This record gives sequence, structure tokens and C-alpha cells, in this order.
Amino acid sequence: MNPAIDLTRLHKRYGRRTAVDSLSLSVEPGSVFGLIGPNGAGKTTTLRMILDIIRPTSGAVRVLGQDPRSAGAALRRRIGFVPGELRLDGRMTGRRMLDFYSQASGPVPAGRIDLLSERLGLDLSRRVGTLSKGNKQKLGIVQAFMHEPELLVLDEPTSGLDPLVQREFLQLVREARGRGQTVLLSSHVLSEIQQAADSVAVLSAGRIVAEGNVASLRLGAIRRVRAGFEHVSEEELRRELAHLPHLADLEIARADGSVRLSATVEGDIDPFVKSIARHRLLDLSVEEPDLEESVLRLYGSPQPPAEGADHA
Repeated sequence: MNPAIDLTRLHKRYGRRTAVDSLSLSVEPGSVFGLIGPNGAGKTTTLRMILDIIRPTSGAVRVLGQDPRSAGAALRRRIGFVPGELRLDGRMTGRRMLDFYSQASGPVPAGRIDLLSERLGLDLSRRVGTLSKGNKQKLGIVQAFMHEPELLVLDEPTSGLDPLVQREFLQLVREARGRGQTVLLSSHVLSEIQQAADSVAVLSAGRIVAEGNVASLRLGAIRRVRAGFEHVSEEELRRELAHLPHLADLEIARADGSVRLSATVEGDIDPFVKSIARHRLLDLSVEEPDLEESVLRLYGSPQPPAEGADHA
């Protein structure tokens, strides 16, 4: 079976700037593929080349077995797209806008628009120009999913959505995969990719620095921990933690009658938890660092292209 998306040594330059550098990847049909990386990594530029919104400087793109440069509207009807910068304005209502898009996208199952809108909490009777950023994003998601396309290309689709709607969106992605649709999901939100994607590519400075399934890439292997203790000295706590091999950025200080700890744990967190468990804890928080820090810690920062990097 041919890949749903096949990119070969894709390269994009803007004058002297290089946005995407020799990027090759393959997305299997019926899978959810996550394209992640910090802002400016080249994610949006890559998606726009896949959709023939912009054209590569060099390299090859195949989408659903076709070249998007020549396949035209017939291929586009097989794709649902949420752009990273969704701009929807106008005096028409959300329903009228979706009716208009349905004429271009192809048949939409009866009741599908209303069902999606209800699940996302979107009022279709309101004029588009009056909608908040989050509600415009919901409208963009509905237009991408409503005709159940073979391929969904989603660029930062949960931007502006509240957590409950984000959860519903991820359920829509899982349901699409269950129907055999392919999803290419671009994000800088690590938890989003961990919950939805089968495979993932980590993009940094226009290059893939790691690729594989979510578990093998250890994307959740870095955690920032903060804790407060009583009845323990700074020196004692520091001494007990000194033997832990994967503890970094350790800071211990006394404040407001308690001892405060801040550290980064890389890898298995169990030894750290067992080391502090003998003391009385006042509070404990465990957080993921932002995606950019995760990428840099786990995979290092690739050498930037000589001509500079694009901010896309």
C-alpha cells in the first residue's frame, strides 16, 4: 500500500533563508502522524508544501498517490485542512459558511455538520465576524472534518480551544483513524501528540532530528519537579539526592520555614520519588517542560542552516 503522504528530500528557501532542509518522511494510510517541534521549526511550511499552497525549492511531494502540483481540485476534495493561522471574517452565519464549503468539498453526510457543532459547542446561527478566536477555530475544525476526507492535515488545530473542547477534538481524531482516515497533526503541545499520534517526527530548524513511535522517542521522559518539605535540612536533602544519576538543575533552599526543592528529572522518576518519600511533604508538583526544552535536552540542537531559518 502506498503512503498517504510521501516527502523526499524536501527543501524550501526564501531568498537566503532556509525554512525546510532536506526533509523526508512517510505517513502510512489510516494512521495519525504527529509533526512536532518548537515555533519556527518549519512545521507550517512543510504542511503548506504538502497542500501545494507554496511550492518547494527542490524535492518531491506525493499526497494520496498523486502530485499535488498537478492533481488539482479533485485531490483537494479528498483532504480536510485546518490552517495554523485561521482567518474567518464576514457577515454570514457559521451555517451559511459551512454550506458554502460543502459545495466545494463534496458530499457531507446528513446531520454531520450539526453533530460536529454540538460536540464542539459551536453556535452556527452566529455571524462569523462576531465569533471569538476559539469559536472560529471550532468552525475551522468542523469544515475540515465534515466531509470525512481521506486525509486530514491539521496545523495547530487546538489553538484557542478550552481543555474540554481539546479533549473532544482528540476524540474526533481517534474516530477518524478508526474509519481509516489518515491524520497529519502538527503541534507544539506535547501532551496532544502523546494522546493521539501513532508515529511522530520531531522537527527543529527545518530538519527532522528524531522519528518513530511516541514511546520510543521518550518524549515524556523529562519532568520538572517542585516540592516543599518540613523537618529536614537543606544539607540532608542534598546529600540524599546526590546519588541520583538523572537529576539536573537541582536547587534547594529554605523559605518561609520550609525547605523548597526544584529539579529536572530525566528518565525514570521512581528513584527520585523513593528518595524523598521518607520525609514529610508539604506539596509536590510534577510538570512537563515546554516542547522546545524537551527537544533540546533529548536530541540536542541541530546546526542551523547556513542561510538562517524560517520562522514557520
